Amino acid sequence: MSYTDEIYARVVEQNPGEPEFHQAVKEVLDSLKLVIDANEKEYRAMGLLERLVEPERIISFRVPWVDDKGQVQVNKGYRVQFNSAIGPYKGGLRFHPSVNQGILKFLGFEQIFKNSLTGLPIGGGKGGSNFDPKGKSDREVMAFCQSFMTELSKYIGADQDVPAGDIGVGGREIGFLYGQYKRLTGLYEGVLTGKGLNYGGSLVRTQATGYGLVYILDEMLTHNGQSLAGKTVVVSGSGNVAIYAVEKAQQLGAKVVAMSDSNGYVYDPEGIKLDLVKEIKEVKRGRIKEYADQVASASYTDGKGVWTIACDIALPCATQNELGLEDAKALKANGCIAVAEGANMPTTREATDYIQENGIMFMPGKAANAGGVATSALEMSQNSMRLSWSFEEVDEKLKGIMKDIYRKAADAAERYGVAGNYVAGANIAGFEKVVDAMKAQGIV
Repeated sequence: MSYTDEIYARVVEQNPGEPEFHQAVKEVLDSLKLVIDANEKEYRAMGLLERLVEPERIISFRVPWVDDKGQVQVNKGYRVQFNSAIGPYKGGLRFHPSVNQGILKFLGFEQIFKNSLTGLPIGGGKGGSNFDPKGKSDREVMAFCQSFMTELSKYIGADQDVPAGDIGVGGREIGFLYGQYKRLTGLYEGVLTGKGLNYGGSLVRTQATGYGLVYILDEMLTHNGQSLAGKTVVVSGSGNVAIYAVEKAQQLGAKVVAMSDSNGYVYDPEGIKLDLVKEIKEVKRGRIKEYADQVASASYTDGKGVWTIACDIALPCATQNELGLEDAKALKANGCIAVAEGANMPTTREATDYIQENGIMFMPGKAANAGGVATSALEMSQNSMRLSWSFEEVDEKLKGIMKDIYRKAADAAERYGVAGNYVAGANIAGFEKVVDAMKAQGIV
């Protein structure tokens, strides 16, 4: 049995009931096999993979809070501090009913390599709770966030662990969390990113993941003799990442014809009118179905199926494992030439393999959606220097980071004889930096 197979078997045995984490580890180890096999003796002697797949620390805690009816509610809270070899832990907080330890370990493991690819000094972590902010009043959300931060504050800091937002954690939640951290510690520091512009936030942070996705997509297309201008694009999701991916794709000349949410999807052959989507989703917090109610050219369909719409480019920006094998086959049949992941691991392993085997360009999430965490790190830099950069300055830095990530992934793939395989390339490039740091720091 190879070293990678041994480690994967160990992960499955020691982490039962965590299929998302198993999936993430297998995908990474499989794509790193070329590197690991070439260095197996050294890595075995150091227990390097054993240490890499085991979080440095997992904090699990209860979060009691009182709802508007005076009833005490109790949720579970987590922070997975996965790897700090190249910098303080960095990764979002997710508030969603689906959150559990296995999902956060999968996200935190992915974050190690994503953060490494940015070239910035940030390690991998993730956290959150099974709390659902949907349908809650501002007071209830504040009560939950204050209780959550009361415990989390013991384990984070500007040079230790810097959480950000994720699904269910937007500007409102970050504000409540930051206020409670400051109240408890007396420190005004860059401990959270995604903050409001009036208290240490960075311009472009809202747009960063979506913009970064399109910047690296454009770079991939350009290096493969294609152009984004004039292409038809389908985007899943209608949250922050999806909205700003659509915005940047439209700015670069693409025609986006579909978006979705957890209930269904809208198709507008004339092109998505983004101002209306922003009003529905960002202002009214409504459902995507309302778009079709207001646009004569649009149609709405309940359930899944957004990937059956003919397109040149598919951008999955909703959630993990949303694009399966049958979806990939539909994209291929309809002439899709490129898929880039805006969400964290939104494409199943079977679908990813099919896409790559059938000549469709594929940029994995750890590279494609790194723009959000990259801009979070730029926010950390601004906080440390007590400075605030302009929108244009941050956007230009983001574009440079995404182009550099493409170059690293493409170069690593070529060095190991798998040119064009950006999954392998991104994993290898991210892995090499982390491993060099782990080797330098000894057995810790």
